[in-house]
Amino acid sequence: MAVTAPEREPEVAMNKRNAVASVEEAFDAIDASLPEGWRVELIEGEIHVVPPANGEHEEIVSEITGQFRDHRKDLARYTGIGLRLPGGSSGNRVIPDVAIAPKGSFADDQEFHAPTGVLLVAEITSRSTGDSDRKGKLRGYARAGIPHYLLIDREADTATLFSEPEGEAYVRRVSVKLSGKLELPEPLGFVLDTGEF
Repeated sequence: MAVTAPEREPEVAMNKRNAVASVEEAFDAIDASLPEGWRVELIEGEIHVVPPANGEHEEIVSEITGQFRDHRKDLARYTGIGLRLPGGSSGNRVIPDVAIAPKGSFADDQEFHAPTGVLLVAEITSRSTGDSDRKGKLRGYARAGIPHYLLIDREADTATLFSEPEGEAYVRRVSVKLSGKLELPEPLGFVLDTGEF
């Protein structure tokens, strides 16, 4: 009777599971060891450590949240909230600069949440985050079905609103120079003035 050697597929599958566990374990270990103000994100299988934001970055965050407060009091403005996005073997864990969602959307003790109900996420680029904001996060937010992604690209001096997610991309894209006005369609329904950015 002939005995066939076991296929290597189970070993490969086990190695993939171990790699996923290792990435998640590394993510958790790095997250636990970071000093106050630092953030860690998992974007398309890569761990990104993000230093505290500078003053210009925070001024833009403040202006975006302030304009939403002035125009849409029914929506909450979240800064520093973690989102779990689909994609990759271990998923993505990101912390957008701003997330706009109905009030009470994240009323639990979780650190990372499903993006259900999020109407818009905003990212403000810096030298250390610009590449992932323009590529990996754009794909992740589209995959998650988040209706609007606002990218404030300080290096390009533009504000871009991506909308109508389809697969890993957004079908619609509207850009203005920083200092211009950007119309936010329904259900957001107001004009964002980037003149203060």
